Amino acid sequence: MKAGAIAILVVPAIVAWAFIAWARRRAFAARLADRPNERSLHEVPRPRVGGLGAMLAALPFVAAFGDEPLRIAAGCAALLCAVSLADDVRSLPALPRLGAHFAAAGVAVVASVGGAGWPLAALAASVLAIAWMTDLFNFMDGSDGLAGGMAVIGFGAYALAAQGTASPLGACALAIASASTGFLAWNFPPARVFLGDAGSIPLGFLAGALGLHGVAAGAWPPWFPVVVFAPFVIDASVTVVRRLLHGERIWRAHRSHYYQRLVLSGWSHRRLAAHAYGVMAAGVAVAFAAARASPMLQCAIIAVWAAAWLLLLGTIERHLRRVGVRLSEAPGRSNG
Repeated sequence: MKAGAIAILVVPAIVAWAFIAWARRRAFAARLADRPNERSLHEVPRPRVGGLGAMLAALPFVAAFGDEPLRIAAGCAALLCAVSLADDVRSLPALPRLGAHFAAAGVAVVASVGGAGWPLAALAASVLAIAWMTDLFNFMDGSDGLAGGMAVIGFGAYALAAQGTASPLGACALAIASASTGFLAWNFPPARVFLGDAGSIPLGFLAGALGLHGVAAGAWPPWFPVVVFAPFVIDASVTVVRRLLHGERIWRAHRSHYYQRLVLSGWSHRRLAAHAYGVMAAGVAVAFAAARASPMLQCAIIAVWAAAWLLLLGTIERHLRRVGVRLSEAPGRSNG
């Protein structure tokens, strides 16, 4: 392996780990502590400095090795990190936060496909998809090791599909996966630090932005990022739709995500993380198998995988009903 590839694979993880080791003991970490509330699954305050370490480690590599759209995405991610850090400290209103998410998504879409002649409806759908990925990653960042592991697996899959360091997209995805690994070393159950919005928001944005860039560059089909990140996409989307149908106020704090309810049912954070990693790894395998198949076989593979997801969700619902864990809504501010 060439020295540059080794650096991209190793250095972001070391930088992220080292920064977090330093930051978690600084006085400012106390101001960023995530204190348990009605939505939380943790019982002891934890410093939310992990996302700062991950972004500090990953974004310089994305800016150095990416092409122009990826460098623009890195700049947008840095701005989202700054806005989200302010939110971690002072709890910003929802409107400016969402405005920043949609603005970053719009910039990423224009940078990647603005001159490709895509229909307006496709461009609008792409903006919405990236903004939704930005927020759902934050929604799903609520259990030790969950978001960090999903980032390692998801961006690692992007890197493999984009031929690793042989392409700017692959090199950037590998750097993000590496930085996420450095964070996960501190966040794997029992977690010693959390991502915070300053990490989960830009990671979600980068998952969407790199996913779209891969579509525009012909690295993978449009469904590939959705299948790869399906555990997050499906849990967050089904939960929001279900709460809307039940007439709940989706901006209120709750513990209604499948992952939250599984922990409330008695699953440990470690057990949840292990099962989530397994499901996501299986989804990555499905995505790679389908990407190499004929169009008709692609449809068949994805249809079978969708049926498997329906079976999985039904199995989880039966388990939760059996142990008496029901949908709940708690007062206060919600991230998901």
